[in-house]
Amino acid sequence: MPASGAHILVYPYPASGHIIPLLDLTHSLLTRGLNVTVVITPNNSSLLHPLLSSYPSSSLQTLVLPTPSWPTTSSSNRLLNMMRGLRELHYPALLSWFQSHPSPAVAILSDFLLGWTQQLDSQAGVPRVVFSSSATLSLCISYALWTDYQRLNILKGERLIHTQDLSYRQLSFPKIPNCPTYPGCQVSRIYREGKEGNPDWELFRSCVLEDKASWGVVFNSTIELERDYIDHIKKDVGHDRVWAVGPLLPSDDDLAWSTSRGGTTAVPTYELLTWLNSRRDDSVVYVCFGSRQVLNSKQTDVLATGLEKSGIHFIWSVRERTEKNAGEDYGDLPDGFEDRVAGRGYIIKGWAPQVAILRHRATGAFLTHCGWNSTLEGISAGVVMLTWPMSSDQFMNAQLLVDELGVGIRVGENIENIPESTKLAQLFDESVNGTGPQRMKARELREAVMNAVSKGGSSDKDLDGFVNSINELKRNVETAV
Repeated sequence: MPASGAHILVYPYPASGHIIPLLDLTHSLLTRGLNVTVVITPNNSSLLHPLLSSYPSSSLQTLVLPTPSWPTTSSSNRLLNMMRGLRELHYPALLSWFQSHPSPAVAILSDFLLGWTQQLDSQAGVPRVVFSSSATLSLCISYALWTDYQRLNILKGERLIHTQDLSYRQLSFPKIPNCPTYPGCQVSRIYREGKEGNPDWELFRSCVLEDKASWGVVFNSTIELERDYIDHIKKDVGHDRVWAVGPLLPSDDDLAWSTSRGGTTAVPTYELLTWLNSRRDDSVVYVCFGSRQVLNSKQTDVLATGLEKSGIHFIWSVRERTEKNAGEDYGDLPDGFEDRVAGRGYIIKGWAPQVAILRHRATGAFLTHCGWNSTLEGISAGVVMLTWPMSSDQFMNAQLLVDELGVGIRVGENIENIPESTKLAQLFDESVNGTGPQRMKARELREAVMNAVSKGGSSDKDLDGFVNSINELKRNVETAV
């Protein structure tokens, strides 16, 4: 490793929504002179190719570790099995790497789902920094759930209701700014369906507690979006080693090396951009529910009918049927739909160049599942956000967009709130006709977050502060030697 910058180990959770923002951060760390080793599994190694082609091996290296295998079960079980498998397979290898490397990393930056890496703090003698690929609000809720879990259970008379009953109750968090409140069904499934002593429940709780005990936290967010929650986290963890460095997105100049942001585009980008170029400013609604979410038959039919009734121009990124989702209630496009919307509707079956679509002048609104990456991409593009959260932290992100930031319009919520097609058509029209207050708010917020990542902005300063702290760790190690 070169002698200039410190060496840091970057370890993303092996899912594209977690890997991509952490690789965007790695790009920024490399430009600021740090030396980085990235832990990657073989099935995700292609995501590193753009970075590897841009930086010499002296500053960017990889540590390829095996991918755990797990049975096909519910999504929460897959997550827990992956967390267990990663620890069992990777912990010994990581410890050996630290002990044998001629110039080991002075810190580890790992995803919040990899809480067990906190144990390397004592075993390998390196501080661990948590990377949160979710919103700061989401981490505030998670810390509250898993550290104050006894007080958050609901009393009914003198009987303590089991956590499973939380699905039918409102859960409020008075210690968190703005006292967020959610139906119990919208908080962590692992939390509400398990109980103290259950191995899965305890595994996830230990992950959260290890995250909270980490040396520092890096958020893919900015004070322009979440100032109250960033301040709260600092108080909650008891120190100021909290850096908000987002939104972690490619600049317009960098779109060439990360246009698809994790996948091979299903259509030629030039063809898509040519179609967009022929549309008026802010006239197109982009529809995408992320790379993992499957719409069921009813959701698909309502969405297709709403788009057809609205008369608007739209791009719809449709997740294709695969072996993995073949057994699910998968919604196919209605017969004849593509012919009926020909000319004003552009259907993408597979991965879409989402950042490029959202940043195009013709795109005015984004119907989204409110994953945090998509949320940041929409905010940074200045489009109106049509919210239809499906699971986990997406409900919190939707509430942030609609109730606090004022750039969102509620459309639906998973299968519990599927809009009527005529109402959906009306919302599509409102989102692009420019009459609602969300358009102006979206433009103002875009300017604020772009200023945050510009030279001298709040996120730029936090990124410099993080790099300086890592370099200080290096100096401390050298002084000790």
